[in-house]
Amino acid sequence: MSGPCAEHRQDPGACGEVRRDPGASAERTRLAWRRTGLSAAVVALLAVRPAFRPGAGPAEWLATAASMVTWAGVVGVALHRARELRTRFPGPAPRAIRAYAVLVTALAMLGCWVVML
Repeated sequence: MSGPCAEHRQDPGACGEVRRDPGASAERTRLAWRRTGLSAAVVALLAVRPAFRPGAGPAEWLATAASMVTWAGVVGVALHRARELRTRFPGPAPRAIRAYAVLVTALAMLGCWVVML
């Protein structure tokens, strides 16, 4: 095999020359994205908690809004990547991974900020 065929360049899963994994690696990756999204939901919900105590001020509401927006971004990236894994041959996704890393780091920092409030 000298190189990928024309079909392979457009859709790696469509090429008969490419040996595909029966689905285990794509399924594990999809489950890992889902686990990270669920753990981000837990952090976001814990960050929201101080906003509902009596006497909550603007700092608590700002932390709540920021954590919900960040969590929505994490879930959006995870859903986008899971859809890609379902529809085509799994490949590297550096943009999605970078975005996910930035969002998860931001959510962790927000969680630390809420703990210090």
